[in-house]
Amino acid sequence: MNYIDTVNWMFKQLPMYQNQGKVAFKKDLSNTILLAQHLNNPQLKFKSIHVAGTNGKGSTSHMLASVLQEAGYKVGLYTSPHLKDFRERIKINGKLVSKQFVMGFIKRNKPFFNTHKLSFFEMTVGMAFDYFAKQNVDIAVIEVGLGGRLDSTNIITPEVAVITNIGFDHVQFLGNTYEVIAKEKAGIVKPKIPVVIGETQKETTDTFTTIAQANMSEIYFADQLVKGSYKTDLKGSYQKHNTKTAVQALKILSAKTYPVSKAHIIEGLQNVVKNTGLKGRWQLLQEHPKVVCDTAHNKEGLTYIVEQLKNESFQKLHMVFGVVNDKDVDAIITLLPKEATYYFCKPNVPRGLNATLLQAHFISNGFQGEVYSSVNNALATAKANASIDDLIYVGGSTFVVAEIV
Repeated sequence: MNYIDTVNWMFKQLPMYQNQGKVAFKKDLSNTILLAQHLNNPQLKFKSIHVAGTNGKGSTSHMLASVLQEAGYKVGLYTSPHLKDFRERIKINGKLVSKQFVMGFIKRNKPFFNTHKLSFFEMTVGMAFDYFAKQNVDIAVIEVGLGGRLDSTNIITPEVAVITNIGFDHVQFLGNTYEVIAKEKAGIVKPKIPVVIGETQKETTDTFTTIAQANMSEIYFADQLVKGSYKTDLKGSYQKHNTKTAVQALKILSAKTYPVSKAHIIEGLQNVVKNTGLKGRWQLLQEHPKVVCDTAHNKEGLTYIVEQLKNESFQKLHMVFGVVNDKDVDAIITLLPKEATYYFCKPNVPRGLNATLLQAHFISNGFQGEVYSSVNNALATAKANASIDDLIYVGGSTFVVAEIV
């Protein structure tokens, strides 16, 4: 199989959360542990940082990787989902894993995958860990895919664990209260390993503190400890939380075995896109009319987006918007600006919500907008309708953004 065939096999033959939703969610780590043993436990051969949270974990992971690169380390970075190419999930110093490695890994281990019916996510995590071990990275930043306790990445013992924040997302898997979700996220806390909490939330502080104490782990609340603000090339006012989270984690790491200077932090935060290739975070696609996109897709994330929109200067607002079918539309619809013109579309994944159904939700709540056959069609129409002083926002789902960046 060539690279395209290999990736298509991974997508089509195995359960994958981004396509199938709940049926791809595993209730234990037994398959991941079996795979790790099959691969000679690569997770034991490199140091790591583990990053969980409802929002901001991707940005924070890329910030950490960028700063560590500036400090001269060979840095692995594992994140999900990807936007354009599967290989975006696995990088070293910003460089995508090679197509040859992806093909070779699947070819070597395909009989094992078939026998044990591994999920897409399980074998992808195994691929990343195997790659980082074989490439002898100095340290790897590992982003949790979903939750924490039962996530396939949770077989590592990191130098520091990071939990950015807690919000209501994936409640069908993680629970429907802040406290229950916090317990799932805090499943990445390991005995005597320091843990950084990005944002202090009254609903979760006691939960995190109790779990940290039970593990004899020092706990740090970044928003209370990191003073001042840090500039980053990742636009969007919400990044102020992520910079503090990353800085606090780096301070802990620097005090251990990975020295990082203030200059490294400053340069790393200002060159995240250059160093890591991150896309889709308040990303400017064009000017006149201004077009921006963002992968925010839940209540907490979209709250920050709406705040950002209020700070923008424009004559008229156009919203190209689509979601997946397990999204609680009622929870997010009250946040969004009614004065905008909406262009409803379905992201091109099986989980995408039918655009006509999405429109019906919005129309019944006093919004205005039309349905379009694709994300690109919706965006093209918005551009055609917009004047040079207007603003076009594209979002609602990572998979909407993936189609236009």
